[in-house]
Amino acid sequence: MTASDDRVLGPGLLPTPFTAGEIRAASRAGLLIRMLVELPDGTAYKRFNAFVDGDDEGATLEQWRADAPDEVSSIRVTWHELQGHAAFPIDGTAASIEQIDLPLGRLECRRYDTAATGEPPATFWFSPGHPGMPVRYEVRTDAGTTRTTVEEIRPL
Repeated sequence: MTASDDRVLGPGLLPTPFTAGEIRAASRAGLLIRMLVELPDGTAYKRFNAFVDGDDEGATLEQWRADAPDEVSSIRVTWHELQGHAAFPIDGTAASIEQIDLPLGRLECRRYDTAATGEPPATFWFSPGHPGMPVRYEVRTDAGTTRTTVEEIRPL
């Protein structure tokens, strides 16, 4: 991976998979993301993220579960903040390229395996064709692994 300055958000950080501008271009007009969240106890639920009211700086992120559609949380986020969620430390993070099969298709992804101090180990897969959140991520705790997989991304 080659880093340009706008992908490196600070010293000691790996390049992010997307710039704030790439995330803005993919999400500004409005986007709905449907995910499957699988819990360590074997249960699962659907979760939704929607980007609305996008502008040059950011958008309103609305989130809800399919089983509680009236319980929507809403927060204003900037494109730069969203980029920062994927700013992983060089120390304790392994970056690689991997093909994975998802509901979105067979995707070549940038994979980040993290082991940050004080945080549970996690793996994130970002698809270059889908700027924004990881298309899959897993967090491992003593209780087991929680896996979140993007099932659909579509314009609003």
